[in-house]
Amino acid sequence: MWTEAVSALPGTALFQPPASEQSLAHCATVLGHPLPADLAALLRESNGIEGEYGDGLIWSAERITSENQTLRADAELATLYMPFDPLLFFADAGNGDLFALLPRIDRPDVFVWNHEDDSRTWVAPSLAKYLEWWLTGQIEL
Repeated sequence: MWTEAVSALPGTALFQPPASEQSLAHCATVLGHPLPADLAALLRESNGIEGEYGDGLIWSAERITSENQTLRADAELATLYMPFDPLLFFADAGNGDLFALLPRIDRPDVFVWNHEDDSRTWVAPSLAKYLEWWLTGQIEL
């Protein structure tokens, strides 16, 4: 379902082999919460999707784990930014800004975190709309 939906959108998308259940379980264990259902389903089809210029349209389960763990544990970042714990980063905009979901409140909306001013701005009502709007240029940062 996910790979077909993304393939139907304009732009280039390079799909990876599916994520293993073990890697998804490891991600949930390390982060302390399950992955949102849509993100987990997408990763079961493609463990990451790269955009036209190699940007992380959707990160792999391993990168989701490492990026979130690093951001949450960095003491220096904690002095500069609001807490990252509520956010689950899953993609980057290629400019330092990161896309995130809010898994702990089971909300499907996608937000972008601006690395320059620490703002967290709503950009899409769901993961599917994020993919559509990002690939069609409706999300502008």
